[in-house]
Amino acid sequence: MIPNDPVMLLSYVNLKLRDFYTNLDALCEDLDADRNEIVEKLAGINYHYDEEKNQFV
Repeated sequence: MIPNDPVMLLSYVNLKLRDFYTNLDALCEDLDADRNEIVEKLAGINYHYDEEKNQFV
């Protein structure tokens, strides 16, 4: 299950992106997660997805 806490979510998503997925869309599809929900939740703590780095920065 994907964490609800934004800081835990950040750590979880960046780890998964680094180790298992080529992009955020692949992660969301595989985990059946809502991309917009992740992006909005992490934007709330000033992190935004960087496609080139494939992580939230």
